[in-house]
Amino acid sequence: MSALAKNYNRRKISFKMGKGSFLYSTDGKKYLDFVQGIAVNSLGHSNPYLIKAINKQAKKVWHVSNAFIIPEGERLAKRLRQKTFADYVIFQNSGVEATEAAIKAARRYFYSIGKPEKNRILCIKNSFHGRTLAAIYASGSKKMTEGFGPKVPGFDHFNFGDHKGLKKAITKRTAAIMIETAMGESGIKVIPDWCIRDLKKICNKRKILLILDEVQCGIGRSGKFFAFEHAKIKPDIVPIAKGIGGGFPIGAVLMNKKVAYAMKPGSHGSTFGGNPLAMSVGNAVLDQIFKKGFLKNVQKSSKYFISELRKIKEDYPETIKEVRGIGLLIGLQLYNDQTKFIKKLEDNKLLTIRAGENVVRILPPLNVKKQEIDLAIKIIRKVCSQLN
Repeated sequence: MSALAKNYNRRKISFKMGKGSFLYSTDGKKYLDFVQGIAVNSLGHSNPYLIKAINKQAKKVWHVSNAFIIPEGERLAKRLRQKTFADYVIFQNSGVEATEAAIKAARRYFYSIGKPEKNRILCIKNSFHGRTLAAIYASGSKKMTEGFGPKVPGFDHFNFGDHKGLKKAITKRTAAIMIETAMGESGIKVIPDWCIRDLKKICNKRKILLILDEVQCGIGRSGKFFAFEHAKIKPDIVPIAKGIGGGFPIGAVLMNKKVAYAMKPGSHGSTFGGNPLAMSVGNAVLDQIFKKGFLKNVQKSSKYFISELRKIKEDYPETIKEVRGIGLLIGLQLYNDQTKFIKKLEDNKLLTIRAGENVVRILPPLNVKKQEIDLAIKIIRKVCSQLN
């Protein structure tokens, strides 16, 4: 009997090793892993370059307090600044910590300019920003907040796609609009570029901040380094995590100058965030993602994968309702419950995971090979025929 609490409904499968796009179970079976820790293992399992970076740093120093200068973190922050809108970075351990830091930074900014009453964050109803108390109330999901009262105040909501509702929900107390550039847990719903641009215009006009949560869709997952780059705008704050560590827990919040200046010493901290071992891994991940042609190849793989999935949809229109996605953040919305479909895929040695709106989420590593995509396509087509 497991001593672990039952907050996860775990599948009856465990793994002894992984290599690239594949996982090997303890009972000797080989699986094509298109979960990759839920968009975490951006370079696949047991990536040799990341292993080398970890081993090299582990022999020097793992952890020191943020009371001291950490050169590896200085380098990673500088590289993020050079490649993005950001002027400053605060490192964390996870996506939800980065989201919390983003919320704090937005509120602290208005406090610093003498407008402490502007402290409310406007979010999409039934979105996903993590599982701390603040984050679940930011998400506006009744299911996620059930049993965790009293309600954490300071969050307002509008429905996905309701632009009139969005504008109406902005008040004199609104500090920021916070959305996922591409919504992962909620069903692989990509916010259109024109909508992102319009949001930026609204924020500029109303003098509020734009927070784009790129915890799942950032770090190359969309085919660009960040998904908001497709819209060619500059947000004010961006929380990131998952792919930046390639499997090692790293989070961060990226901020422009005006927001960062409000985060004075003592305003925020993290015991483990930004430690030398994590920062060395993050730098190694960027070494690979910033290689010439890497992101172009993500775009090429995405175009091919989504095109082949749409062919399956055409052949099985009674099974697949819609193919969704951007880059290698892909979803299949089904007509029937996704649980049976995901189990059938697993039986055929392809690992996927669920998302909202009856979507099967498909998240290969960013360096996935064409033959691995072809294998996934073959399995998905087979399962569609079995369930037809």
